[in-house]
Amino acid sequence: MTFLKQINLDRADLDLFTRLLNGKDIAVKRLSTNSGQGDLEFKNEVLLVAKLQHRNLVRLLGFCLEGSERLLVYEFVPNASLDHIIFDPTKRAQLDWVRRYKIIVGTARGLLYLHEDSRLKIIHRDLKASNILIDAEMNPKISDFGMARLFVPDQTQGNTSRIVGTFGYMAPEYAMHGHFSVKSDVYGFGVLVLEIVSGQKNSGFRHGENAEDLLSFAWRSWREGTASNLIDPTLRTGPRNEIMRCIHIGLLCVQENVADRPTIASVILMMNSYSFTLPVPSQPGFCLHRSIGSDMSLRSEYNSGATRSDRSKSNSVIVMEYETFTEPHPR
Repeated sequence: MTFLKQINLDRADLDLFTRLLNGKDIAVKRLSTNSGQGDLEFKNEVLLVAKLQHRNLVRLLGFCLEGSERLLVYEFVPNASLDHIIFDPTKRAQLDWVRRYKIIVGTARGLLYLHEDSRLKIIHRDLKASNILIDAEMNPKISDFGMARLFVPDQTQGNTSRIVGTFGYMAPEYAMHGHFSVKSDVYGFGVLVLEIVSGQKNSGFRHGENAEDLLSFAWRSWREGTASNLIDPTLRTGPRNEIMRCIHIGLLCVQENVADRPTIASVILMMNSYSFTLPVPSQPGFCLHRSIGSDMSLRSEYNSGATRSDRSKSNSVIVMEYETFTEPHPR
């Protein structure tokens, strides 16, 4: 961890990635001056994030704290954030299913590290496509821990009166009551999975004459036995059973009842083992259309016991504490 007493960057430099004198490329983020975070809190947060080391988490290299200026220095990730790829009609065509599945699994592994495998137990609280950076090998890296909360080892949930995050990714119990837990992150992960499969943003999704969000459309399609309609048309190849299983897992993650959502460890087990029978999902939280009865029979478009394919081949931000100046990345 490096404390940079002075880093010679002006505001123009902050709009792009920066190259150090030793030739190393870095990304610099400048914190908002009205974030309300004191010097001691800032240093503690930086030291906390610096202890996190995982291939699917963006690495913090250093920071600068001088006067009112607070800068965070991260490793440079060349392919920018996932939202710049998956929601672009042209660029997302380059993401075949193997790459999308790699991003889904890698993000899940990064969350597992945060929730269970690191020395610290951390709830991210703002998991979304713009906070997933993609490296040169198309590996995902979870970024932006400005809203993250540290739990003591035996703590399972927390409460807050200050709701931070992005509507459309926030679990209903958190958005409405301020209750958050590892299952809050699981909800955001579920939304992300459905976005990756469909290539559509949850907050901007519209289908047919009656506008509905992505979760509502995914749930309705699932219950009507037409969940394949959710699959991005650019995914012309790829194992349909695996794609449908990811839709199933995504719906399990966004269930309204916290207890019904799987842990991220269970999600990884579901992805790795086709002998694991998936439970039937219940209705997601925040569906705009709630006319579908909970007693309707489920019609599945895939066989949960299918053989695994060969892998060798919101609408608005409620609170944003950081201003990000790492864009635009070179394309």
